[in-house]
Formats: sequence, structure tokens, C-alpha cells
Amino acid sequence: MLLPVTVLLRRADAAVVIGAALVARAAGSGHRVIAAGLGLPDQTVRGWLRRFAGRAGVVREVFTVLLVQVAPSDPVLPDPRGALFADGVAAVLAAAGAVTARWPEMVALSPWQVASALSGGRLLAPGWPRSSINASRP
Repeated sequence: MLLPVTVLLRRADAAVVIGAALVARAAGSGHRVIAAGLGLPDQTVRGWLRRFAGRAGVVREVFTVLLVQVAPSDPVLPDPRGALFADGVAAVLAAAGAVTARWPEMVALSPWQVASALSGGRLLAPGWPRSSINASRP
């Protein structure tokens, strides 16, 4: 089944909404404040944040590799943010920026729609990205 880039696998909310929550958390907001701002249940937002936090290091690794592979010239790596969660979000945003720089026709997509496309909609799905990384290693 093909997913549109506007959504993530097994999530009812749009990728841009989930992305907004991740960016807010990376900036230091708590799940209750984020949920109230988005008009969503606390548990929903807390689940997204926990899922991302549990894989933030690997997400950072995967999206940094993608950034280097796709950048049309010398890639600008994101500066360390001082927290693994924020570093993971920064890597996702940097890779999405590299994609839209290389393929300008994709500029109409939000960074989180690009992230959805790059992860096959699995950014928060169980088993991703660990299974993708292990499958590509000898």
C-alpha cells in the first residue's frame, strides 16, 4: 500500500501536525503545552514524543546520511543542539532542506511531508529505522 506524503503510517494526524509537535518539543515545550496548542489529547502527543525520543539517535543518523547523499553541493550539517531529541529533529529538517534544494519541484512539500516520503511513512512506526539500517549492512 502506498501512503501519501501527508501522513505517517499508523497515525491519524497529518505529518505536518506531528512535525510541529516534534519541533515544539525540541525547542523545550512539554507534551501538555504542545497538545493544548494543537488541540489534541495529551496522550496522543505524548505517544509521538516518546516514540521519536526512543529512536532519536538512529533517526539523526539516518537523516544525516540522507542529507550527505542528497545535498546538491557540500552539505551543511546541523549544529549539535545539546539534546538527542533536538539533534534528531534538526537532522530531519536539514535532510528535507537538502531534498528541496536538489529537487525544487518538491519545495511545495513541508519538511515533514519530505520526512514522511524519505521514511516511507514510517518515521514513527515500530521497527523503523532500525530494520532499514540493519538490512543495508553486510
